[in-house]
Amino acid sequence: MLEGIDGIRCLVLSVETGSFAAAARKLGVTPSAVSRRVALLERELGVALLARTTRSLRLTHDGQAFHDRCVRALAELDEARDAIAHAKKRPSGLLRVETATNLGRTIVGPSLPRFLDRHPDVQVHLTLRDQLVDPVVEGVDVLVRIGPLASSSLIARKLGETRLLRCASPGYLRKHGTPRTPADLASHRCLGWLDAGRPRPFTFSGEHGTYTQEIAGPCHVNDADVLAQLAASGRGIVTLFDFLARGWLERGELVTVLDEHGNASWPIHALYPPNRHLLPKVRVFLDHLARVFREISPAGVLAGGGRAAHADGRALRRRADVSTLTPRSPTDHSRRR
Repeated sequence: MLEGIDGIRCLVLSVETGSFAAAARKLGVTPSAVSRRVALLERELGVALLARTTRSLRLTHDGQAFHDRCVRALAELDEARDAIAHAKKRPSGLLRVETATNLGRTIVGPSLPRFLDRHPDVQVHLTLRDQLVDPVVEGVDVLVRIGPLASSSLIARKLGETRLLRCASPGYLRKHGTPRTPADLASHRCLGWLDAGRPRPFTFSGEHGTYTQEIAGPCHVNDADVLAQLAASGRGIVTLFDFLARGWLERGELVTVLDEHGNASWPIHALYPPNRHLLPKVRVFLDHLARVFREISPAGVLAGGGRAAHADGRALRRRADVSTLTPRSPTDHSRRR
């Protein structure tokens, strides 16, 4: 195995430098040793990788395809080796985290003091925004997002699930009555999440799958906190993620309705570029998030198993472009909340 890797390094360096002699100087060996290792690699593969002349080296057709893959493989191997070396060290340095706004305000942000107490050498830059970003381009170490995920080169670690609850104030229900079926919402005042100038329909999850109910009402807003305040003031019925509704429900300012018609669940993931989790600062932060979500699961958010996979749920193998990682659903809240 190691001899094969040595042969691959000799091949890549020989192509990069243009000669066995130049590659040998970089590797600290003789030119004949480089030539011999490349020859052994060709014999193992059963194809000629280089066309040799007295003045130059040129990749063959098979050699070009093999070389291109080897360059990527060696880069990943070196990165993994460096990450393992870092993993033995104490977590330190700047950790850049991005999270959906309300998730950051309610769960991730309040958990940071405990994380910083445990890891005083880590400095956290936390950004709350609802637009999905490419962490590689933006230099982000960890993204925390709500919603279904499409294919991506990012690795996803499931932290938990959150449910969408329909809520109203006791005063509103005394005045206007309690809806018994989703169709009853047509005669109620509903407060919707404003998206592209229109309120999103309410979502229900039944035995035949997820379905929606169109709504109408006096006010629609693209901020969950404002919607909760409006509902608590008796202005109508609202849908809120359980972690956002929890405080209002505990204080009795809101109560849930139509629970028997199913509450749609949304996954919560931590997303990060491949091999980034091997860095100590990222690894301990992922473990911290997993603990936080396990602790709050009895209060509503369902804790995940914490196992890493590609953002579309596959094993850690094939990759797709990060631009495809966009949660899409008729009622997807992950891009806004």
